[in-house]
This record gives sequence, C-alpha cells and structure tokens, in this order.
Amino acid sequence: MANIRKNKSASVSLFIFILVAALLLNIGLMVITQINSFFDNKVEQLSDPHVSIMMDKASYHADYEAFLANYSRITNTETEEIIMMGSAKFDFGNSELNNSIIIFNAGNSRMMGPLKLIEKLNTSGANDIYIPYSFKTSGNYRLGDSFTIHYQNKDYEYRIAGFLETTMMGTNNVGVMKFMLPDTPYQALADKLDEQSDAMILSAVMEDKTQSTKLLNDFTKEFPQSVVGETTSYILGLDIEMVKSVNTLTVNIVATILVAFAAIIVLVSLIVIKFRVSNSIEDGMANIGALKALGYTSLQIVSSIILQFILIALSASMAGIALSYGLMPFIGGVVSALNGLVWEQSFDITINIVSILVVVLSVVIVTLLSAFRVRKILPVVALRGGIRTHSFRKNHFPLEKATGGLHFLLAIKSMLANAKQNTMILLIMIALTFASVFSMVLYYNIASDKTAFVNMFGSEPANVFIDVKPEADTREFLREIKQMDHVKKVNIFDLITTKVDGQTVYTNVTDRYDDLENNVVYEGRQPTHENEISISWVVSNQINKEIGDTVEVEYGAETKRYLVTGVSQSIGNLGQIAALTMDGIQQLQSDYQGSTLYVYLNDIKNKDFIKNLKEQYGDNIVETLDIDENIESQTGMYTAAVFAIMVMVLTITVLIVVMILYLVIKTMIIKRKKEFGVMKAIGYSTIQLMSQISISFLPVITAGVAIGGVLGYFFTNPMLSALLSSAGVKRLDFTIHLPTILILCVSIVILAYIVSLLVSRRIKYISAYGLITE
Repeated sequence: MANIRKNKSASVSLFIFILVAALLLNIGLMVITQINSFFDNKVEQLSDPHVSIMMDKASYHADYEAFLANYSRITNTETEEIIMMGSAKFDFGNSELNNSIIIFNAGNSRMMGPLKLIEKLNTSGANDIYIPYSFKTSGNYRLGDSFTIHYQNKDYEYRIAGFLETTMMGTNNVGVMKFMLPDTPYQALADKLDEQSDAMILSAVMEDKTQSTKLLNDFTKEFPQSVVGETTSYILGLDIEMVKSVNTLTVNIVATILVAFAAIIVLVSLIVIKFRVSNSIEDGMANIGALKALGYTSLQIVSSIILQFILIALSASMAGIALSYGLMPFIGGVVSALNGLVWEQSFDITINIVSILVVVLSVVIVTLLSAFRVRKILPVVALRGGIRTHSFRKNHFPLEKATGGLHFLLAIKSMLANAKQNTMILLIMIALTFASVFSMVLYYNIASDKTAFVNMFGSEPANVFIDVKPEADTREFLREIKQMDHVKKVNIFDLITTKVDGQTVYTNVTDRYDDLENNVVYEGRQPTHENEISISWVVSNQINKEIGDTVEVEYGAETKRYLVTGVSQSIGNLGQIAALTMDGIQQLQSDYQGSTLYVYLNDIKNKDFIKNLKEQYGDNIVETLDIDENIESQTGMYTAAVFAIMVMVLTITVLIVVMILYLVIKTMIIKRKKEFGVMKAIGYSTIQLMSQISISFLPVITAGVAIGGVLGYFFTNPMLSALLSSAGVKRLDFTIHLPTILILCVSIVILAYIVSLLVSRRIKYISAYGLITE
C-alpha cells in the first residue's frame, strides 16, 4: 500500500490499462460464447421453424407436405398461404434495396413463427404493415413512418405499425425477408397482385435442429430443382443452421477483434508492469538493502512487490467486468443491427472469472519474473544504491568529440542511457500502431472502397443487373445492349443450383471467366473448356476432391463428369459455390442460354441507364437492379459496426499513448530532478529542457510507429484471412490504402511529440534554489 501511495499516478495509469483490457476481454468472450446459445434461445422463444420451404401456389404439391410429415424426427409441420414477391424494392438505410419478400396474414393463427412485436402503434389503420426489427436498427425506420414496396412496376404504400422479431427471415443476409399484414390490407394486396405472387410456405420443427440442413438437402434430392422450360417445383428453402451461420458470422468477427485488442492492451499493461517493477527496485535499492540487513528474506520482499500489482490488477479487473455490463447495451445494439434480434444480456460468472484470472495471472507471472532479480542483490550492494565494483558504463558518445547541436546530442545521450525504458515504449508503439492500422484498413474497405469486401461474397462488381424474360433471345439482347451508349461490357452471369457428387452447390455460369472482374479462384484457374469446373474449398472438403480430380455434376435429369481445375473462396451461399462455362452447362442442357446479364458502365448514372434500357427494351426484361445501390444498402449494417470498432481502437490508442508518455516522463523528471536543477542553474531554459526530453523520445516513437505501420501493411490481410477462414475465405486482398496509413502513423507521432512536450512542462517547477532549500 505504501508503494501504491508513493506512485499514485503510475498506479492509476496501470489501473486504467487493466480496466480497459478486462472490459474488452470480458465483452468479447461473452459475445463469442453466448451468441450461439442466444440465437438458439431466440428460435425457441419465437417458436420459429427449423426449415422453411417456399414455392408459388401453382407448383405446390401434396407430396411435399407428405414428405415432411413422414420424415423422421420432425415434431411438427405447418402449411400456409402467403404472398411472395420475388424481386421487390424498398428503401433501406440511405439507399434502395432489392430483395425477395414473403408476406404473411397477421390475422391467421399459426404455431410456427407467430407475430411477436417488439414495438407497435396503439392505433390501427387500413394500410398497416409489420416489418422486421432490422429495419429499425439498420434501415433508419421508426414507428408510424411510411413504407413503400415497389413490385412489378407498381408502388404499394403502408404505415409501419410495428417491428417484429424473427430469426429465420429478419435480415437481408439470406436473400428473403418476412413481412406481415393485418387481414384487411393482406386481402387487398392479394387481390391486386397476379397469380404468380400467390404462394405457399411449408414449415417444419425438428427434434434436433442441427439436422435441418440435412432435411433441406434430402428434400431437394427427392424433388430436384427444375430446369429452364419446366414447371418450377422448388423455389426457395431456408434451414435454421444456415441462417444462424450467416447471422452470427459478423458478430463473431467483431467479438474476436475485441478479444485481440484486449490482448494487445494486456500486453501493454505487462510491459508497463515490468518497467514499473524495474524502476521500483532501482529507486528502492537502499530500502531493499536495509530490509535484507534486518533479516527480511528475498521471498518476503518479492511478495510485497507482487501483492502491490495483484491488488491493482484484481481491483481493475473487477471494475472492468462491472463496467462491461454497463456497455453491453451498446454492444447489444451492434448485435441487433447485424442480426435483427434484441440482445438479451445474461450474467455469466464463468466468463467473468476467466477474464479476471487471465489478466491477474498474466500480471503475477510478469511481476514475478521482473522482481526475481531481488534475490541476487546483496545487502551491501543494495545499501550502496546498486553500485558494484567496476559497474560504470563506457561513454560511447563523449560530447567533446560528437558533432551536432548540443540539445540534440543531449537528447540522444538521454535516449541511449534509458535503453530498457525505450524498449518498452518501442514495443507499445508497435502494438498500438498495428491495431490502429488494422482497424483503419477494415473500415476503409467496408465504408470507402468496398470492392474487396464485396468480392469476399463472390459477387461480381458490375453496375446493373438484368433478369431477361425466358422467351427473349438472351444472346441477341446482349448484343443490342453492347451497342448502347456508355456500356463498357456485358456478361451473362447466371447462378443456378446443381449437385456436385451428390452435394447441392450454387453454380455460376458464364461464357469466359476472364471477362469477369472478380476472380474468386485462389488456387488453380477457372474453367475454360466444356468439361471443366472449379469448386470452392468448402465443397472440396465436403466431397474430398481436389484439382485434377473429376466430379459428377447433376442438373435436371442429366449427369456428366467434369475435371476440377481450380479451388475458389466465397462467404456468400455459405461458401458452397462452383463454376461452369456456358459450354459446360450445355453438356447437361443443350438449349441453356442464360437469363441474367451483368452490365458495366462508363460515365453515366446507373438509374439513368436503367431508365433508357426500359424505354428501349422493356419487353425483354423481367427485372433490373442497381447493383451499386443494392450493395450500399446491404453493407450499411457492417459499416456502422466496423466504424464503432475503429473509433474504439483509435480512442484507446490515444489514451494509452498519453498515459504511457505521462508515466515515463514523470518518472524520468523525478529521477533526474537534481540534474535538471543544475542544468537550469547554468543557463538552460525550461523550453530547451522540454525539447531535449521530447526529442529523446521521438526516434523511439517514430521507429515503433514505423514498424507497427509496416506490420499492419503486410499482415492485416493474413490476419483477416485467418479470422474469416471459418466463413469460407482463404485469401484476402483488402485494399491497403498507403496514404491513409501514412496519415495515421504521422498523426500518432505528432500526438506523441505534443504530449511529451506538455508533460515535460513539469520541469518549469524545478529550480536550483528549490533543490538547495530541500
């Protein structure tokens, strides 16, 4: 306690470091360990189905319902009429989103997925609608706002009467969203729409929901995906395990980053403790000698040092844990924005104890190793202040022989004389700069240049998407679009469902993969001939096939063998993707011509081009999509989450830089008080001494920032690849924007220099007269 009172500011600094580390560690671990059970509990709480299968009403067959009723370990099934809009548009966030939506009649009674409102209006209206909670957390909507759905060239306007909570279709991540209408507006909408929008949904609950993916796969095997020209028998299927994986992926990444940054702060704290212990031993050398001479053992002296830091670490950890619960509503807001569910925080004593033990044990180990030198100090040496015979160091840079300005030389000599202290600062600056660069790169690629982020999902970064009518000649239509003004190029780029060695796989189809902007293959190459295929590493692991092997591909009623030429990566569609050429798919269906065009534009707004396109070729088009705007809308939720992380990392970086320099410079001034007093007596001004101190830290800080910046430049992508590997990413090519990194690094150096000048102002109060009177 005496040591803590003696070094109040240093103890407070260390307390804050450990508090922040424990806070972030506890939040990260709680989210990582609770997110899966949180999602599972929500499924049960909301009585959501484990599998949902949707198709248009004309394609519904009683065999589908019989299949589910007879499937083993299904506890309940339900069939209901719905309205299905295959490609609807609505405002979401700051842009327009194109998404499939299904609309339920809120007046119907149902066992699975009943209406559960988080908020609702007290009054009812003729055009009320209930929409998912994600529209509030990410879409910038409030109760009573107007909500417009654009479908089949018509607008349908409603008033938001409530926000519903659902696990299955609550976000735009899975391609379809769930809305509900009261009975009157539901019937009115059904009367306005054509028969194509009349649909059915089959829902099932299983004893073990982890088998939901298997159930969906078995259903598709029993009732295969139809091909062009045949009656569509299966439209869309969702299983709860797939939805859970998609919705918890980003949350887990955010939590992992928090844990990683907590580890960096713990490392900083340990470096500070080592510095503190070493200083404490050097400053209290005479006291240690006196204690040893009186009979105190080395173990007793070391124990008093360790106990000092245990008290700080334990109290700071407990305060950090308590504060983490206060910040969980903020973290819950981020979770809700990412998965559209209300985060319900529970008290987790196990994780709390683990967080405290990790921090305290780390502190004990480092303190013990640092204080171990006390055992080797003899009482007589300690009483002499640690001075041994022949312990004087050589002066490598005598002032009379060195060239350069006096203040600069004195600053460099001061830097060299404090090697241990400067090593500590160097390591801390490396760690903090790396963390700052990491967060800045992450934010830049999600908020500014989204190209690499979008590429992770396997998306093709074109400007406009066109869904061509089945009766139109796709090739002829493609040639006509190529002739339009401002068109750079046009590609056929379809996504169909095939089976590869019995595994259901989302398969891309195009003429030449060299013409695409996004090459998702990281090993080998994309297919170029009719007998070639590329598969994702996820599929490769599932079917145990590699480059050079052959696989059996099934589409419709045909099956052919193809040679694997490449392995790809993608977060989209759970990483289960493959790629065939147009010639390749025509081996399975000779009249296949493609139905989706991707248009790349120059010097024209996407909306203006779409308007011109519809005026000239509206009869050939089912639907168009502004890809850029759709991406902007879909990535908005990620931008907010990553921005919060970046602000947190940069704020803590600034805080640590300020506190570390305050701690080190204050300690230096106290230790060199007599020296500074003498220098002021012989004519040195306060400003000159302040400059000497600041300059002495500048080379170390600059070196630390430079090394941290270089490490961030080269290792951010490998670290992110490791974090995202479970999601389907093997190689990441995020843009490392060098000017942004340079501005960040220069800013940290300038901040450190200004802080060192401000802290050095304590020299102002040192005077030769004061030292003499003391």
